[in-house]
Amino acid sequence: MPNPNTTQHQCSLCKKVITVHSQYDMPIFDPNTGFSICKNCIKQINRILEEHDAANASEEKKDFAIQLDDILSKNKPHIIKEYLDEYIINQDRAKKILAVAVYNHYKRMKYGAEHEGNTDIEKSNVIMLGPSGCGKTALLSHLSKLLDVPFAVTDTSSLTEAGFVGADVEVAVRNLYYAADKDIAKAEHGIIYLDEFDKIARKSGANNSITADPGHEGVQQALLKMLEGSVVEFTARGQRKHPEAPTIKVDTKNVLFIVGGAFVGIDKEISKRLKKADANIGFGAEVQGEDEKPKYDELIHKVRPEDLMEYGIIPEIIGRLPIICTLETLDEDALLRILTEPKNAPVKQYEKLLSMDNVKLEFQEDALRAVAKKAIERKTGARSLKGIIEDTMLDVMFDIPKSNEPRKIIITKECIEDGAKPTIEPMED
Repeated sequence: MPNPNTTQHQCSLCKKVITVHSQYDMPIFDPNTGFSICKNCIKQINRILEEHDAANASEEKKDFAIQLDDILSKNKPHIIKEYLDEYIINQDRAKKILAVAVYNHYKRMKYGAEHEGNTDIEKSNVIMLGPSGCGKTALLSHLSKLLDVPFAVTDTSSLTEAGFVGADVEVAVRNLYYAADKDIAKAEHGIIYLDEFDKIARKSGANNSITADPGHEGVQQALLKMLEGSVVEFTARGQRKHPEAPTIKVDTKNVLFIVGGAFVGIDKEISKRLKKADANIGFGAEVQGEDEKPKYDELIHKVRPEDLMEYGIIPEIIGRLPIICTLETLDEDALLRILTEPKNAPVKQYEKLLSMDNVKLEFQEDALRAVAKKAIERKTGARSLKGIIEDTMLDVMFDIPKSNEPRKIIITKECIEDGAKPTIEPMED
């Protein structure tokens, strides 16, 4: 006897009459039109779509492999350094380290594209150490423009372990996803720069503090898998994280991670280790005077993984950051060159802006030196140079557009140091 709870419907695709015991026998059914699709047809559609997606993914991999050939041919280490030289003054050692690291990273991806499933070549993430304003972010920003790959900066100090108020570590990958214009394939081959990385050193390290530790060691542990390569799941911007929220998945296996920070005080750890080593081999008898202490620039290039561990970076993280890139402090002469030499030098920028108002701008040499000295006094390095000039130029840029007469404006040392008004001279057409 037929079951009174069952019905029969014809599938609109395969035309078979299906006995429907539950909604899963005929998952799609419109009682108004009679349109229906049985579960077997849905399975077949799903299989066809999966095959289509797999074929598309294979084609995308081939396309990317071809792009890698182009990237590698145009971006050999010496070419990368020559490009960086146009924008960044000094830091030659750091430029070489980054150029080689990036070139090898893309060679690794090319190897992976040609040898499916083979992971013999491990990823070489980079840790950058250098004082504030020495050019860490600027180096990477120009590097990303040259390579034409997505590049995202995330302030690591804003990241916290689950349970604390702050951003989750997945934010770093989400930022890269948006930098890639929501293209997951592009994001999976981009560069993430984790700035202020020294701020998540665990408090039990040399960078000790009496303040609360908002899960800093936990943040490092959370970053660990991301650095070595894992599928990171996150929600879109503006969406709250809850079980039913749609998520985006990005694999970080081929994402290059560069972490950087000032690591204030690490030179003391390096000096302590070097003195201990000297004493152990019999050279520690002579005590150096205060004036004979090694300078920061001499010490920072001698940094070793054990110094980073003493500072409070966990060993597992250090193991995922095999390349150590160090940058020197910028002296007065270097800052003077930064003001005038690079393609995007601050002085050149202001000259172009004022030329649009029929004005020729001239900085006297001692004025530029005064700007450099002020930046050194502020201990902010190159990052404050433009701000110092902006303070001096504010009134000039406010008044200049009142007239379109050709003029020449001369910025003197007194303008920078004492706030004196610049010299304005008429100029013939």
